[in-house]
Amino acid sequence: MAAVTIVGAGVIGVSWARLFGAAGWEVRISDPRPDLKDVADQHLAGQPVTLSADLAAAVDGADFVQEAGPERIEIKEQMFGTLAAHTRDDVVLASSSSSLLPSAIARGNPAADRIVIGHPFNPPELMPLVEVVPGPQASPRTVDRAVEVYRELNKVPIRLKKEIPGFVGNRLQKVFDDQCAYLVQQGVIDVADLDDLVRASLGLRWATIGPFQSGTLGGGPAGMRHLVTHVASQMTFEIGKPDPARMDEVLDAVESTYGTGETAYEQLVDLRDGRTRAALEPLGWRQPPAVDPPQE
Repeated sequence: MAAVTIVGAGVIGVSWARLFGAAGWEVRISDPRPDLKDVADQHLAGQPVTLSADLAAAVDGADFVQEAGPERIEIKEQMFGTLAAHTRDDVVLASSSSSLLPSAIARGNPAADRIVIGHPFNPPELMPLVEVVPGPQASPRTVDRAVEVYRELNKVPIRLKKEIPGFVGNRLQKVFDDQCAYLVQQGVIDVADLDDLVRASLGLRWATIGPFQSGTLGGGPAGMRHLVTHVASQMTFEIGKPDPARMDEVLDAVESTYGTGETAYEQLVDLRDGRTRAALEPLGWRQPPAVDPPQE
């Protein structure tokens, strides 16, 4: 049985652990947090996992490493130094970082050729995408192996041609989220209506076809070129940017709409995960393997 070490027991790390465990991997989780066992008992009940605060011990003999620790470069540099020193030369060291460049994480690391970004969309156990981002020093073998592992997990690994801050998914998300905040700040629409608008239009469209494919269809038989030269040519309005000094207005509105705290969070997670699971197969994505229920 292949062994994976998950570094970090936050939301992303725990979701990775469930995914690897359901796919038949031996799962180890390393995190110095004092409540590590409580987290595993709550979120990984019934799934055999090995827990350790000692990162070096947790990666000894591992076949793959998926790091999901704090999004701070100095912490990642330290962790990956330990990972390099205590793993075999054929073990991929993948980071779940949402924006940090792999070249920065690998700077000065003797295992720079084994370091790659494996960025999931939350939650990794459900969302098909994993962005595989190589740094300049990453070997082709490392990238190929990372893609192979994610495919074995029923993920859709998209290999970027080169690194760029924020990668692709989060660059697109940032632009979109900025415009959402701007429209709420300008009093054009409220939070709940904006979410419903996106779900009833762009979200539904982009769940079935991507932006370029949508543009091709939007232009009719003449394709996207017709759309760009006709309808799109009249969209000359300024987009605008949100005012950072007024972000509390947006955050207050979001919290008023959806609530905060553990209960509200769990309700939203259940809603999201239920809808995501229901949509995966009809949209052509394979359902992730099911995790066995806790044993009595």
